[in-house]
Amino acid sequence: MLEAGTKAPDFTLKDKDGNEVSLSDFAGKKVVLYFYPKDNTPGCTRQANAFAASYEKFNQMNTAVIGVSKDSAESHRKFADKHKLPFILLSDPELKAIQAYDVWKEKKLYGKVSMGVVRSTYIIDENGVIEKAMPKVKPDTNAEEILEYLKGAE
Repeated sequence: MLEAGTKAPDFTLKDKDGNEVSLSDFAGKKVVLYFYPKDNTPGCTRQANAFAASYEKFNQMNTAVIGVSKDSAESHRKFADKHKLPFILLSDPELKAIQAYDVWKEKKLYGKVSMGVVRSTYIIDENGVIEKAMPKVKPDTNAEEILEYLKGAE
């Protein structure tokens, strides 16, 4: 996991509509950059819905929400449409941002070891510096924890 105070690695990835989106596009805004394992899985759906439910609050705080997984843009489009997700989902099949942010890790499930995305969130400040790094976040409480943090940081 990258440390708070580190310059956030810039990246350019495709969104659900195939448009290129770069972290640097959000200069002057805070960014909640969250990495999640897979579209349409129970935990990832709960996490995305929690961000969607709080989307207006993030907007009022001049904060963009961006979700990243290795799913395809097409998968993201279906996921966003199905759950009416108002924020940006970026596709990272080549693991460029996922590896740059050090969230591609060895995972163990039922004794089986595999590589995958560890659910993690970064809060990046208006100047592109990591303000807070949150490893192994819980899908149900992640959005609310970030809102509480941002309220305290105002």
